[in-house]
Order: sequence, then C-alpha cells, then structure tokens
Amino acid sequence: MNDLIRQLLNELGEDPDREGLRLTPKRVAESLRFLTSGYGADPDEILNSAVFQVDYDEMVLVRDIEVFSLCEHHMLPFFGKAHVAYIPKEKIVGLSKIARLVEVYARRLQVQERLTQEIAATIEKLIDPEGVGMVIEAQHLCMRMRGVAKQHSSVTTSAMLGVFREGPTRQEFLRLIRD
Repeated sequence: MNDLIRQLLNELGEDPDREGLRLTPKRVAESLRFLTSGYGADPDEILNSAVFQVDYDEMVLVRDIEVFSLCEHHMLPFFGKAHVAYIPKEKIVGLSKIARLVEVYARRLQVQERLTQEIAATIEKLIDPEGVGMVIEAQHLCMRMRGVAKQHSSVTTSAMLGVFREGPTRQEFLRLIRD
C-alpha cells in the first residue's frame, strides 16, 4: 500500500521524498487499515459472545453511540451518532456489544443507508427480538468539503424492523432518542 500512496502523492503533484511527506505513505496505510478494520471482524461472533436468556419484554435502547466511517464514494469521513433499540423475546445482548457492532460495520467503506440496515438486520438475525429500531444521524465531509459544500447539512437514516415499523413502539423509540 505504501507504494500506491507514494504514487498517489506523485499524481497529485507532490514530492513523496520531501521532508514532510517521507513517512506519509506509511502513516496513511496504517490509518486506512484502522479505518477499515471492520472487514476483519465477524459481527455474528461479536454478538454471540454476549447473548443471554432473560425474561424481559420492554425496550432496550442504547443511544448516542459515536459513529465514524468512510464514505465509499469519496473515501471521506462521515460521523455522528447511532441509536439502537430492540424489544427482546427471550434473549438480550450485552450493551457494549451493540456499540461494538456499530463500530464493526462503520469501520468499512460505507454508505449511511447500508450501515443503518446492516446493524439492524444483524441484531434481528442473532437475537430474534420482537423488533429493532435503528437511527443514525451524521454529517458527511463529502457534502461539506466538496461538491455542494453545504456546511450545516446532516443526514438521518432509519431501519425499523418488526414492531418498530409502526404504531406506539415506533413513536416511543423516536421520542426517546429526541429527549
């Protein structure tokens, strides 16, 4: 990867051998490996290590989970907060594993819409809850730094599965993430 980044610097009109850039290929390669480390993680394995049988049937909500990802179209960052809720049938999952799941999918080249859906679908598949509610609110540097250059724009995406698709559960979830 270092050679590719050196070539990229050349293509941009830079001298990769100048003092400030000599270590840039190595630093960029390390950064990209970290920012895309989600490809090496198994989301099923992460959740399965912390699934518990519990007699609980009220909403479980983990909100304000920080999200940092790279847009797959421009490889520029987008960042914000994720809110994840589910209503268990017979199983719950460790709360920190929900945040970890968000991180695993965010550490891949992404579009926010897919990121939202992947997290909700994984929770649904692994613990079979009554439903899953998922909202991500993010700001995209590709919209701020290039193209339309809109500094105050944000994007909200949602995935509502099962009992979260409509009615009082959906309304309760949306109210709770706004409080």
